[in-house]
Amino acid sequence: MLFKKLADQDVSGKTVVIRVDMNVPIKDGVIVDDTRIRASLASIRFCLQQGAAVVVLTHLGRPKAGAPKPEDSVAPVAQRLGELLGQNVSVAEDWREHKPQVQAGHVIMLPNVRLNIGEKENDHALATAYAALGDVYVNDAFGTAHRAEASTAAVAEFAPLACAGMLLTAELDALTHAVQNPQAPVVAIVGGSKVSTKLTILESLADKVDHLIVGGGIANTFLLAKGLPVGQSLAEADLVDSARQIMAKIAAKGGDIPLPVDVVVAKRFAADAAAEIKNVADVAEDDMILDIGPQSAQRLAEMMKEAKTIVWNGPVGVFEFAAFAHGTKVLAKAIADSDAYSIAGGGDTLAAIAQFGITDDISYISTGGGAFLEFLEGKTLPAVAALTARA
Repeated sequence: MLFKKLADQDVSGKTVVIRVDMNVPIKDGVIVDDTRIRASLASIRFCLQQGAAVVVLTHLGRPKAGAPKPEDSVAPVAQRLGELLGQNVSVAEDWREHKPQVQAGHVIMLPNVRLNIGEKENDHALATAYAALGDVYVNDAFGTAHRAEASTAAVAEFAPLACAGMLLTAELDALTHAVQNPQAPVVAIVGGSKVSTKLTILESLADKVDHLIVGGGIANTFLLAKGLPVGQSLAEADLVDSARQIMAKIAAKGGDIPLPVDVVVAKRFAADAAAEIKNVADVAEDDMILDIGPQSAQRLAEMMKEAKTIVWNGPVGVFEFAAFAHGTKVLAKAIADSDAYSIAGGGDTLAAIAQFGITDDISYISTGGGAFLEFLEGKTLPAVAALTARA
């Protein structure tokens, strides 16, 4: 991919506008997890160390443009960023009326960009206003790279200089390594509740990988396609033919989709529900499949030992409930112990990685969810395309 990189730029004495993804979970005004803020620090610190002034742009939540509510405020984010940087970071609420004056070595933040009318529409007038705030525009928000919005795409066209930040560059390098130039055998794990939300990624991966592991409700649909009972489990009967086509596609190239041979079931979806291990063929009409069984988990663990590249998006069971976490835990530990290059992405996957304490054992942990999946699918990410156009 051809684009300019922040690491190659001299930004001393300049004002740098950095679009980050600090869309962190906040409860009662308190940040629950600051991982995304920490992930964005490298680019900001690089600019500050060179003596640049920094203007930070981020979105937060899903607000309605033009209708701000107290919970839409980025003030808690600015406060936490300031704590991590060791300086006060203020929010320039009236930035459209009064262009903020930022001193070298200091940082300010704009209000939640999703509150700006025209942001989601990739409005050029709004993008021009963003660009006019500085001498250099840096996109470091991989998590929103799949969206063409004013602060991620159009702004790159109007900025004097547009480049990729440290995080965005690292994300693209890691994904390229795992997807475009992988060492075989390649194993992809795709979990989730519905085939319909990940049908195109499953079809795409079937062409690229040696083994495709499906988990959660997705696996149930594939079990249906094999004529196996799933009881009251989450599954999509209308996508059985699609599942069969995906299985045939990967089989035609010598790969496989290893489905569970045993499962953990319960009569209801609850943390305190009684768990029972059953052969996959013995699932009753009133059973719900909530995890893979120990034999299936061990089989996947052995597969991780043989893999050279592992791409992981999604758990294989309801790992949030202790009784149904074993399958995902065994898989997670096996990935951590593997010598393969491993890349993981998606909110549930990151939660599982944190829960099972293997953060330091994954080769690369992506901050993106939708962008991660769309890159795996081979789609062009609009924000990256905008940087490439400027290069």
